[in-house]
Amino acid sequence: MTTLKDKVAIITGSSRGIGRQIAEQLAGLGAKVVINYSSSPEKAEEAVGMIKGQGGEAVAIQANLASLGEVEQLFKETIQAYGKVDILVNNAGLMITKPLAEMTEEDFDKQFNVNVKGTYFAIQQAMKYMSDYGRIINISTSVVGQMFPGYSVYAGTKGAVEQFTRQLAKEFGPKQITINAVAPGPVNTELFNVGKTEQQIEGMKKMNAFGRLGEPEDIANVIEFLVSEKSQWVTGQTLRVNGGFI
Repeated sequence: MTTLKDKVAIITGSSRGIGRQIAEQLAGLGAKVVINYSSSPEKAEEAVGMIKGQGGEAVAIQANLASLGEVEQLFKETIQAYGKVDILVNNAGLMITKPLAEMTEEDFDKQFNVNVKGTYFAIQQAMKYMSDYGRIINISTSVVGQMFPGYSVYAGTKGAVEQFTRQLAKEFGPKQITINAVAPGPVNTELFNVGKTEQQIEGMKKMNAFGRLGEPEDIANVIEFLVSEKSQWVTGQTLRVNGGFI
């Protein structure tokens, strides 16, 4: 049975959705969990309360990943709270879908600042603080393998994340730290459903092998493996966790 007893895990953007599911499952396996949030303290504290109510250990730490200073502070506060970092899940992300002609410089910069800059410098902090045999998981998207109108910038940010994952694997190798990416397909979360018609959602269900949306636990279950001791021979990879979506 997978156990994460005495491990410390930072999950960015984990006050809700997939990030919260990951945090709850890793806490259930014994990890001390950092619930990172940018602007929803109530949701973050709710997640902490849920984990503690089930006998786990968690703390909420605010940090806007678009700011290098706040990324650095996230890791410093984690060290102050728990003394080390063993697991980093780069889950925080921003998606703005617009046709090319309507995309603004502000839209572009917002997405790249959180999804690319934030992820990169969180990985850099992991290099500084992470214990040997640590685990880094970057959240990408299966949209990278599709051709969806309006997703050009978002998919571009996640393409960068997948390259970070591949190119940095050997830099982490001497410390026996693995770095991998997980690329979900459509997942049934509050954020996914916003702004989509029932017809659009049904259409996406039909694009995979099972005729349904993914659920947050479908993603968290794969991450459980990737943060376990059994995944030591897997690094620099992107896993498409999408039910056959592509």
